[in-house]
Amino acid sequence: MLSLVIPVYRNAESLPRLFAEIERLAAELPVELEVVFVVDGSPDTSLQVLEDRLPRWRLRTQLIELARNVGSFAAIAAGLEAGRGEWFAVMAADMQEPPALVAQFLQVLQSGQADIAFGHRVGRADPFWSRFLSDGFWTLYRRFVVSEMPKGGIDVFGCTRQVRDELVRMREVHTNLIALLLWLGFRRAFIPYERRPRLEGQSGWTFGRKVRYAVDSVFSFTDLPIRVLLFLGVAGTLAAVVASVVVFTVWMLGRVPVLGYTPLMLMITFFGGLTALGLGIVGQYLWLALQNVRGRPAFVVKSARTFEGDQAFNAARNSA
Repeated sequence: MLSLVIPVYRNAESLPRLFAEIERLAAELPVELEVVFVVDGSPDTSLQVLEDRLPRWRLRTQLIELARNVGSFAAIAAGLEAGRGEWFAVMAADMQEPPALVAQFLQVLQSGQADIAFGHRVGRADPFWSRFLSDGFWTLYRRFVVSEMPKGGIDVFGCTRQVRDELVRMREVHTNLIALLLWLGFRRAFIPYERRPRLEGQSGWTFGRKVRYAVDSVFSFTDLPIRVLLFLGVAGTLAAVVASVVVFTVWMLGRVPVLGYTPLMLMITFFGGLTALGLGIVGQYLWLALQNVRGRPAFVVKSARTFEGDQAFNAARNSA
């Protein structure tokens, strides 16, 4: 069985089309499909739509309602933990990633070619500014943080049960699920695809969430900001020593009757900004350490229901 995990947040408008797409996908798969919907504190009617449809759906499903909105990665982790399949895959409810990717993931995993199959974006039907910022971030991320991250980043993936088990054992908060998968190792396969335009509703992936995601992705996987700060501190100290020697020498020669106001203010401003930057960077690492030391769960499940679907239909698929 393949467990397909779908986080749901503000997707009430796209759910009817999602049901149709999944039914077509299930008909093409050589194994039984279990769909795990995780409602991530969605403020719209997504939960009501799923509660109405899933008991009458022929596919085997699970409906997990989280107590509050915790973000897509934590919601995916909740779905992976609940899944009962031999293989796992993740799919977005807005279907900007083609559902056919799930079948490709399964083919790679079943054949034993890889333990993790990543969907690798080679194109995206998004606004120019969104593509520009995304491409710039992932280029820098690959260069300075996780060199194994493919150009364009990753949103969806499939994996074996063994990889799932290792992934859900990691209880880190405010992290990057994809970078964790890359950190785990295992054999990998990268499947290219083009991201499709969003047809229904508005994305809950706001600019603020993207910034938070970028910060967590960097600070959870590298000490680069600390090393940059150290370099700036050393360079600034050396510059201050040189400037002090120059000013003192000129003063000893009697050529500076009054010390310059502008250089003094520039030095104060520079080191004041550097100090504030250093406090911010160190504070971010301390905050991440505090969050993980606290041991709070990344998500809290409010309710979980299982629907076995059409028993005759599933039995026929199992025998096939």
